[in-house]
Amino acid sequence: MALVMADALTHRGVAATIWCPFANQVPALQNTRQSPRLKGFHLPDAVGIMSDEASLFEDVTIVINAIPTQFIRPVWKRLAPHLHSPIPIVSVSKGIENATLLRPSQIIANVVTTDVPLCALSGPTIAAELARRLPAALVSASNDRALAERVQDLFNVPWMRIYANDDLLGVELAGATKNIIALAAGMVDGLDAGDNLKSALLARGLAEIARLGGAMGAALDTFFGIAGVGDLATTCFSPEGRNRSCGEQLGRGVGLDEILAGSSSVVEGVPTTKSVVELADRHNVDMPITRAVHAILFDQFPPKEAIGQLMSREMKVERIG
Repeated sequence: MALVMADALTHRGVAATIWCPFANQVPALQNTRQSPRLKGFHLPDAVGIMSDEASLFEDVTIVINAIPTQFIRPVWKRLAPHLHSPIPIVSVSKGIENATLLRPSQIIANVVTTDVPLCALSGPTIAAELARRLPAALVSASNDRALAERVQDLFNVPWMRIYANDDLLGVELAGATKNIIALAAGMVDGLDAGDNLKSALLARGLAEIARLGGAMGAALDTFFGIAGVGDLATTCFSPEGRNRSCGEQLGRGVGLDEILAGSSSVVEGVPTTKSVVELADRHNVDMPITRAVHAILFDQFPPKEAIGQLMSREMKVERIG
């Protein structure tokens, strides 16, 4: 995201800076301009890198929150005392907090006492592809239309198209739940169960995501747009998707603890599965795929048996939402 901002803002005379919560990593990032998580990617020299939180918000006009969801609260508890004005915060995190069942923008609002404008930027955005400046489309969602449009303009580069949306709930919920379906899609790959099953899984996964969204008050249309089915398809089929890759290893018999220990990045779908099962219970929503993934992740239920159970469910009329 710093790369996008650097591309968009350099000609406007505005700087982009990355704040790193791990001070010991800053010197290496400053010297190499590279991250082991994005091989071959070089961060533009125009992007600053810092770890000093006391001066973080000086002369800042907008903040991009790219912290994994389960870590947003502790990090923003560190930062909130230094936020003395209502600077807009744009979240690109995807997930649901385990302890509270809050979405990223809600967690930030819960921690930051200042009444800050909030926005979510979401869509099918594999990081390695963005780093190569490959074309992508996203959704800028906020209850404040002016902020959504400001984010559209902020990320206006030739290789990125941004759509505005006022359904902040739906966009964030879609971004969280698609990771669960991607875990299941990866399991299908790991079991060599075929593309027919994988595509059916995607379609029925979208149906249960939309059901939950509708029960929570989101707009159904959101789940059939860029942030919904668009992000879901990319996550389920891209070989670079962390959640799909985790699911594939599970399908091949690798244990979850081993997979997570060997990953250099957070696999958001794992903790999010716990949260979404609780949301389904709270809102009385039928989510069979999500529950099957939960059983595989946390009850050691065999993926092959889970697929068998899903395939043998009672025959029904197809419905969406």
